[in-house]
Amino acid sequence: MDQKEIERVYRRCDRFLAHHYPRSPKQTLLDTADQLDDDAQADIYGKGDIIQAFETRVATLLGKEAAVFLPSGTMAQQIALHIWTNRSGIPTVAMHPRNHLDSHEQFAYEILHNLRGIRVGSPNQVLGLEDLQAVPEPIGALLLELPQREIGGQLPTWDDLVAIAEWARSRSIPLHLDGARLWECKPFYNRDYAEICALFDSVYVSFYKIIGGITGSALAGPADVIAEARLWQHRHGGRLFHAYPYVVSAQHNLDARLDRMTAYHDKAISIAATLRDLPGIELVPDPPHTNMLHFYLRGDRERLLETAVAIAEETGIFITSRLGDSPIPAWQKLELTVGDATLDLPDDTIRNLFEQLLERANRE
Repeated sequence: MDQKEIERVYRRCDRFLAHHYPRSPKQTLLDTADQLDDDAQADIYGKGDIIQAFETRVATLLGKEAAVFLPSGTMAQQIALHIWTNRSGIPTVAMHPRNHLDSHEQFAYEILHNLRGIRVGSPNQVLGLEDLQAVPEPIGALLLELPQREIGGQLPTWDDLVAIAEWARSRSIPLHLDGARLWECKPFYNRDYAEICALFDSVYVSFYKIIGGITGSALAGPADVIAEARLWQHRHGGRLFHAYPYVVSAQHNLDARLDRMTAYHDKAISIAATLRDLPGIELVPDPPHTNMLHFYLRGDRERLLETAVAIAEETGIFITSRLGDSPIPAWQKLELTVGDATLDLPDDTIRNLFEQLLERANRE
């Protein structure tokens, strides 16, 4: 489909299946400005009340000694894995085959830090203790992603997660959490973030995904690790002259959305229950572990996209403009992340959207 046409339809919509309502750059910056006192002072290269108070808040929330604000998760991941493998003296990182570092970070840990990834377990299931026990070579660091985005936001059970953490600790293998979507895990585990993060030596979190900030991330862990991370932040070009627009945006949206994670999760479960008997659709996982899930839709990709845009133009409800690959050519993957906009769509409306989408796209 023509991208300009999709964007034209998107701008005319006032309801959305996924995530939050779009806001213009001007609206976003006004939101940020409202959070600042008239006498607030800009940070300078990571120093200042705004950024340091936020880093302390994040460290406390995650139950860690310290945290550093970083402009991107890619930087946070590289820094954490470099530090841990350098300390262990083993340049290997064990991780799920469909990890974010390979899929979306261009293998930066390998190319920039001379590390080597060990892909562990099945591509379509969460990594388990038995998978790790089968690894025949030394592991310098272990990375777990919670939830596992590429397989529909799946999570290991709490007992399985504890068993993995104990296995790693008993072998002195540092355990790092790719927690880009950690905020979404709390309803599934029914535990505070600090209790979840206590299983890990270091934790990366994102402030722009479900939180909805402008950009930014944090790396949290022991004070000496975070002190070293600040040095690597400088080496990576991530010590920004001023970071306060990103920090204040993160603070504002964390305040607004952190307490909505249960509502997002409950809505995902409700949507799955509404759609699971619909012909031509499969859900992974079912029921959802978090507010994310993958729909597999039967039909031709181009026809499904064209139909989704046509429905959006008719109803003012934007479904999607992107479908991913699936193992079966006749089925297409749609990733749904439930956010503020999703909460405002009744389940029967969502069912009707998918009934129309599948019937019209597959019409002879």
